[in-house]
Amino acid sequence: MTRRRRVGLLAGAGLSLWLAAAAALDHYGHRPVSARGYDAIVVAGCSVWPGGVASPALAQRTQRGVALWRQGLAPKLCFTGGVGTYPPAEAQVAADLARRLGVPDSAIVAEQRSTSTEGNAREAAAVLGRGARVLVVTDYYHVYRCERVFRRHFAVADGAGCWVRLRTRVKGALREVPVLAYYGLRARI
Repeated sequence: MTRRRRVGLLAGAGLSLWLAAAAALDHYGHRPVSARGYDAIVVAGCSVWPGGVASPALAQRTQRGVALWRQGLAPKLCFTGGVGTYPPAEAQVAADLARRLGVPDSAIVAEQRSTSTEGNAREAAAVLGRGARVLVVTDYYHVYRCERVFRRHFAVADGAGCWVRLRTRVKGALREVPVLAYYGLRARI
């Protein structure tokens, strides 16, 4: 076998493993939500578009969080995320959307400082308390990492995945594989 052929086979195997890992992460996020009670449902931050509009992913996460709150899984909804490329803060945009969906201010908690999954967990724990039991809402492919990161900051942290457009899911799942490896190497999961 030639060197070129071996390199091609290794590259193909590496790509296959990457794709399989991305598909497994997305599949993991499709698990049913635990029916146990939580202290709060935490909606992981996601980008805000120009004009302060929630990105489709942020809107989906918020709608899923509100639906789970309406099911009575937790008395509080905690929105996370600071200002990214476009203001205002992700948490503020999500909380405003939740209010429009009928969630009262008394059920809403927002932290507007974080800019990463790690920051979402750390800042939400500062607001809710480290002993809290939380259900984290995020995109399907992001559930696995969210659960692991949030469990370092909370007594209980389970994940709930939500639907996003296929293109976003594929792109996000492929991106999630090296990010998860990075978190693993840094002992963050």
